[in-house]
Amino acid sequence: MAEQQHILHPDFWVDKHSDYLFNFAIARVNNYDLAKDLVQETFFAGLKSAKNFEGKASERTWLVSILKRKIIDHYRKINSIKGQAEVKMNFYEDGENEGSWIEERVPQSWDNATEKSIENEELKQQLDYCISKLPEKYAMVFTMKTIQEFETEDICKELDITSSNLWVMIHRARTQLRKCMEDNWFKK
Repeated sequence: MAEQQHILHPDFWVDKHSDYLFNFAIARVNNYDLAKDLVQETFFAGLKSAKNFEGKASERTWLVSILKRKIIDHYRKINSIKGQAEVKMNFYEDGENEGSWIEERVPQSWDNATEKSIENEELKQQLDYCISKLPEKYAMVFTMKTIQEFETEDICKELDITSSNLWVMIHRARTQLRKCMEDNWFKK
């Protein structure tokens, strides 16, 4: 059986994909104007690289992959070494040693690898516990999207939900997980 060959239709991108791409971007950057700009940059980059489209993925999947790179580039830009040098971190909060450090000069952790490994395992167990306390559908959506890294479109098809519904469930799951972790892990 021959594999389906997808074709680009740039004239319909805004109508067919802008809402989906915007929702994808806003969930990751949490800034309305930035999300709009990233979608516009995605369309522009798509037009520029249309000749490289091989038709193996759907048009939307291809555009999402471009948008992902735009989002990653955005975060790399704001987290550049130059920017990090200006970030100050509290090291001591009171007493004679109170003060801030420039991030790149913060002393390295004194923990050893064994302690970190034990702590990471305990954290994983606590996170698993908190996920198990979520409503079943929230746990399923959160696990598929965040841990198993399924594409939004695939999750929506599998669970027969809209992308908006998916993001609402993920937001609620994260809120409940944050509360559970604060109550059971961070207060130790």
